[in-house]
Amino acid sequence: MAGSYRKLVIKIGSNVLTRPDGLPDLHRMSKLTNEIAGLKNKGIQIVVVSSGAVAAGKSLIQVKPKSDVVAARQLLASVGQVQLINTYSELFRAHKLLCSQVLVTKDDFRSNEHKRNMVNCFNILLQHDIIPVVNENDVISITELMFTDNDELAGLIAAMIMADALLILTNVDGLYDGDPANQSSAIIEEVDPSIDFSGFITTSKSNFGRGGMLTKSSMASKTAKLGIAVHICNGTRDGIIHDVLNGQAVHTRFVPNKKLSGQKIRIARTDAVSGVVQVNKGAKLALTGSKASSLLPVGVIFIQGEFKKKDIIRITDEEGKPIGLGIAEYGSEKAIELIGQKNQKPLVHYDYLYLSQETH
Repeated sequence: MAGSYRKLVIKIGSNVLTRPDGLPDLHRMSKLTNEIAGLKNKGIQIVVVSSGAVAAGKSLIQVKPKSDVVAARQLLASVGQVQLINTYSELFRAHKLLCSQVLVTKDDFRSNEHKRNMVNCFNILLQHDIIPVVNENDVISITELMFTDNDELAGLIAAMIMADALLILTNVDGLYDGDPANQSSAIIEEVDPSIDFSGFITTSKSNFGRGGMLTKSSMASKTAKLGIAVHICNGTRDGIIHDVLNGQAVHTRFVPNKKLSGQKIRIARTDAVSGVVQVNKGAKLALTGSKASSLLPVGVIFIQGEFKKKDIIRITDEEGKPIGLGIAEYGSEKAIELIGQKNQKPLVHYDYLYLSQETH
């Protein structure tokens, strides 16, 4: 249950950290850091994913008229990120806690080497009781390669560090079964991630519209399927983190599936796929059956692309439909030589094989 969480990712949205006039809400930041400090003092490891750099930039500089939209955002994010992290640093220092800054781009999640470096970074920070404050690097991110929003980033990080839970702090109480403006609408308190809930998502009066909440819900569902609980709650309410973790706040909880191993979680959330391995019906049945099986060369019928040992490869059936992902035990050159052969070393060992059905 929520009270037993030992590792948390807390995502704080811009609509929580920003006042109606578009400037930073320092009072709210102080309230939330007080709560996070209280959790840290109980020995809970926490990563904060925080928006708010652009709002902080607006408090410091005025963009010249007719400035390019992308360039203006880069300007505000670059100036504002310094202000944002300094504010967090001061607030946490009041509790004798250190925080650090981690800026990432979506491209960092598409390279296995970059992902390993990020995991190592988070691990060493958490081992030293430091609170990482993470944000997308809006200064250098290319629009086409940007995260949908920081919710997507938070879900990726929760999977990467094998968090027990992800808290999404926004400015509404959770998912509603209708229009939140309608008094007859009620909070959906629990969501089974295998259920299609998109029909419930409607435009609300919050700063994010249908797309925003739909994105949150889609991310939450994917994350819960990996065995990580997700809570969507109202970060503008005093004491919200404490109340959610103690079952005292009305909000939406995405019920987690059975926890996957850390290795399988990382494989499931990767974008760095190096090649495709097509298998026959017998291999598909063996892989997707109730008994744990590795992928053997005897079941392989075709290999597309080049890959090296330890690269992540996609496994498909004869029709090209995805079966799963896995870490190759050897490169594509050797794998091609062994296609269809019996009594050979597995191309993908079960321990390093993630099947799509594991999150269904």
